[in-house]
Amino acid sequence: MRSVLLLVMAAVAASALPPLPAPASVPRPGPVTGAPYAPTPILPGGVVVTLYPPGSPFLKADRVKEAEQYNMSQSVPGRINSIVNIHNPSIEVHTVDRSLNTGAAVILVAGGGHNSLNVGSESADFVPFFYNYGVNTIILRNRLRKDGYNVQTDAVNDALQSVRLVRAYAKEWNIDPNKIGMMGFSAGAELTSSAAVLYEDFDKKNSAPGDPLAGISSRPDFVGVIYPGPTPFARNRTAPPIPRNVPPAFIVCGGSGDRVHAVWAIEYYNAMLALSVPNIEMHLYGNGRHPGDPLGDGTHMSGGLTERNNTPYGTWQFRFIDWFRDLGFLQKPGVETKAAKDIAGFVSP
Repeated sequence: MRSVLLLVMAAVAASALPPLPAPASVPRPGPVTGAPYAPTPILPGGVVVTLYPPGSPFLKADRVKEAEQYNMSQSVPGRINSIVNIHNPSIEVHTVDRSLNTGAAVILVAGGGHNSLNVGSESADFVPFFYNYGVNTIILRNRLRKDGYNVQTDAVNDALQSVRLVRAYAKEWNIDPNKIGMMGFSAGAELTSSAAVLYEDFDKKNSAPGDPLAGISSRPDFVGVIYPGPTPFARNRTAPPIPRNVPPAFIVCGGSGDRVHAVWAIEYYNAMLALSVPNIEMHLYGNGRHPGDPLGDGTHMSGGLTERNNTPYGTWQFRFIDWFRDLGFLQKPGVETKAAKDIAGFVSP
């Protein structure tokens, strides 16, 4: 009898509860207008700057007015899992308080198989993580193969242009122009690894006097190559020459559980090791799968900062911080990094 009474009381209480309010401040794509599409921030406080000026030959004039499309989480209101239909590529800048600021900046290049841009787990989640270390973050929205773009030209150009743009506005954003690098994930790491070795050619081709970024280097000061897609040193590619001042790299991947991506990671590492490039660090984890790959229990292994079923692979980001600190990127702005000193010694032994 008591249990029936409790159920009745619970039902009455539930019926008296007011309806829940709708989620607030849910991000939405910008409107379609007669002008080139203006990307909007995916996180509060983001400053969005498009990579190219209107009318740039890098852009497709017949598509640049199309709006981006957001794929939202079905369980977390306001969370953008991924973005597609990117025709006016951009960066979204998130700076840190002056009291914390190291001057370092990481350009985050999300993966998604060149079919979508996984900006949730492989970009947005890293903004508060890096904030705690005084590192500024920039989310790159690059163009995708799915939307009709060439990865090795259009998407790689977007990555290199993003470095130039951040460096151009470094003073305005309180960023040290000598501490700007990239961290790419899966397909994004394919772009990051290309940017690490192709910046000289890009800068030569984009040095016309009319270019407002002419003379500003697209060289990343460091790169994070996280469970990468095929790098420029993959077996089926013609490897480009490696610049003497190629940036230091932090490479991470699962091992046999993510064999294909591990091979691509090893190929990049071996190319750098063959030249004795300083400060190249690689971690291959014995227990680790690629994001989205199923585990034996039928669940899926997530990427980015997730704890990865409580395995050591879920702590790779702290190994990156160790490496980053060791190379001097967490010092105050304006202080020459160990990375820069080592590269200078390598270039002129």
